[in-house]
Amino acid sequence: MRLPDRLLSLRNRVLSTPGFQRWAAIFPLTRPIARRRSRELFDIVAGFVYSQILFACVRVSLFEILADGVQSTEQLAGRLDLPVDGARRLLRAAVSLRLAEARGDDRYALGELGAAMVGNPGIAAMVEHHAMAYADLKDPVALLRGELNERELSRYWAYAGSESPASAEGQAVDGYSELMADSQRLIADDVLDAYSLKGHRCLLDIAGGDGTFLVTAAKRWPHLRVVLFDLPAVAERARARFQREGLADRATAVGGDALRDPLPQGADIVSFVRVLHDHDDQEAQAFLNAAYPALPANGRLLVAEPMSGTPGAEPIGDAYFGFYLLAMGSGRPRTPAELTEMLRIAGFDRVRQKATHRPILTQLLLAQRPS
Repeated sequence: MRLPDRLLSLRNRVLSTPGFQRWAAIFPLTRPIARRRSRELFDIVAGFVYSQILFACVRVSLFEILADGVQSTEQLAGRLDLPVDGARRLLRAAVSLRLAEARGDDRYALGELGAAMVGNPGIAAMVEHHAMAYADLKDPVALLRGELNERELSRYWAYAGSESPASAEGQAVDGYSELMADSQRLIADDVLDAYSLKGHRCLLDIAGGDGTFLVTAAKRWPHLRVVLFDLPAVAERARARFQREGLADRATAVGGDALRDPLPQGADIVSFVRVLHDHDDQEAQAFLNAAYPALPANGRLLVAEPMSGTPGAEPIGDAYFGFYLLAMGSGRPRTPAELTEMLRIAGFDRVRQKATHRPILTQLLLAQRPS
């Protein structure tokens, strides 16, 4: 329940008083709340250190090594190429973050979160990639003021802010295409579990990278034809991917710029998977406008991406993606309501939200072109 402004001001004055803070930490009924709030605040303060511990674990392949079984610190130090004291410090830090688990007698095993890292190699790729984001965020106030002329993420994402993204060559798109593929692997099954393509005959995926999402869809539904539309250099990668996956007979990759070139015709469903939030409002609206004439009457459109205001995952949208996309130089997180309004402006109706298994990673909106 949202407090009235006057009560909110009173609450904040009380909470900011050192005397009240000390009383709340001592009084038995408020002590658990005070401790929890202290921990939450400290976690924000220490967040960069925690992320660097994870980065170190990824860099030395700790999770893959621990996946071999319980090992002593001395054994691990040799395999991690760290001095024993350095290995022990990293292992204890990893235990505190539930990335590793202490087994007594200076022995360690894989922790719950470490096991999740092993099962999702795309997360490790994102952790490695964050070195660029940290460089851009070293002066967040300058970033907010628009005073950073050179940004690592802007150079990495070749299309961000480019006046002619279709002219990007293969080398310029290789890095981000691989990262996009890793991120799509994390969510492809979640999206396809939330909405079945069994009743569709052809899926057009716009800005689909190397085709990871389409490969997943095509393998799940053998009757489905799939078409990818992306920048020419990216489409070339997707074409090779379809060939390797044995899907060349029903998977096509078309090169072009969705904001300037007409989209392929013939699909009865179009998807944007982690695409719109990478673009500013005008470009994101143009993507949706372009998708409308590519669909027949009653054709469907899917928008799958992390969204602002996701219950239980609010920091993912407005904190993480809000600042990451600012550093990237393009895009912003949007709420389902904002995206719904954009879909309606493009001409779509019957917009509805479909529940996904892990809304922290992606939410899903389904819309329809009127008959």
